[in-house]
Amino acid sequence: MRRVFPLVVLLAEAISVPSAAVGQGYPAKPIRVIITAGPGSACDTMTRLIGQKVGERLGQGFIVDNRPGAGGMLGVEIAARMPPDGHNIACAQAGSLVVVPHTYKKLPYDPLKDFAPIALLAPSYLALVIHPSAPFRSVKELIAYAKANPGKLAFASDGEAALIHLSTERFRLQAGFTYLHVPYKTGVYTALMSGQVDATITSFSSMYPHVKAGKLRMLAITRPTRAPNHPDIPTVAETLPGFAAGGWFGFIAPATTPGAIVTLLNREINRAMGRPDVRERMISLGLDIVTESPEFFGDTIRSDYAKYGKIVRAIGLKAQ
Repeated sequence: MRRVFPLVVLLAEAISVPSAAVGQGYPAKPIRVIITAGPGSACDTMTRLIGQKVGERLGQGFIVDNRPGAGGMLGVEIAARMPPDGHNIACAQAGSLVVVPHTYKKLPYDPLKDFAPIALLAPSYLALVIHPSAPFRSVKELIAYAKANPGKLAFASDGEAALIHLSTERFRLQAGFTYLHVPYKTGVYTALMSGQVDATITSFSSMYPHVKAGKLRMLAITRPTRAPNHPDIPTVAETLPGFAAGGWFGFIAPATTPGAIVTLLNREINRAMGRPDVRERMISLGLDIVTESPEFFGDTIRSDYAKYGKIVRAIGLKAQ
């Protein structure tokens, strides 16, 4: 799916765009953004919001090109082979860059060498959610139940070695219990709501509406601290100090994209995320806003790559 945002130039703001990039004629055409997930996903929504604001300042908008498939690998592979001229970037999710590489023997890209990080958009925290009939009402009680009933507590995930599964494994390793892993290709939410499984650790934004409707119970979120817009929901870290889990979304480009263009895009993307309407929408999706440098994003990728590699080795998963 390809859509072009309206191209509008706000002359009052345009004078602050770096003159060097303007002098080189960049951008000379709309910027193609590969989305590694489908329409309506968090990456898709954020790219459309941010693309409109960036287009207003640079005079060229974003073309959204949704390329879902293979857990995000399809879109990331395309991104690695695009011309490195700044007119081709991608919105990628953490799983395809820091989790999948540890679970596939033949990956069609190198997550640490084939890309230039542009901007980390937002960490996406997860939530520990249970069926309302479960015999526990807190993280502490869940852990006690799991220890008293080894292998009985059923956790759903969206697949073996996926981000949700590895986040659950990290929870299990730190808390010191065993559980029954029930992977689903689809239907995690249906399985939990119908009581086929006891719990899951999954996307906060996807589960919160079901919690508000009383169909599920949320025990905690996986942020290091409580969410400012949901201060009543505790964190797992309040029971397991230091625990945090989740992914992130960010813009990347082919590795040899000129540094000046990466810097310009980083500045304009961060500026867009500071706009009140963009911030409000991202917070409503359960996303924390980050406005950091390309170097910060690169450090995040390398750190998370090492972290999830350690988890994969600890649980003995073999690359497929």
